[in-house]
Amino acid sequence: MRRTGCTNHATYRIVAADARSPRDGKFLEILGWYDTQMKENNFKLDLERVEHWLKNGAKPSTTVASLIRRAKNPNLKPHHATKAKAKTEAKSAAAAPAA
Repeated sequence: MRRTGCTNHATYRIVAADARSPRDGKFLEILGWYDTQMKENNFKLDLERVEHWLKNGAKPSTTVASLIRRAKNPNLKPHHATKAKAKTEAKSAAAAPAA
């Protein structure tokens, strides 16, 4: 991921890059974008090109791997959203009286 955007409003370009390149340095191809401030539809990926690079040995970062999973399955929620939901369900189950 290549950081772009303003101070306090980070946006990222998802790129294919050599592992030896710096974070914002030389890259091979732009594959999509990711905006951390948006609530819905906060990323876009060219899955065809992503698959091409993965077949040729590219290793995605943890964040990019999560975005790829979400792009392939649009009904999948972000990891932090599922953790928060599980936490609230656990609290409500503990507060419920036992029958």
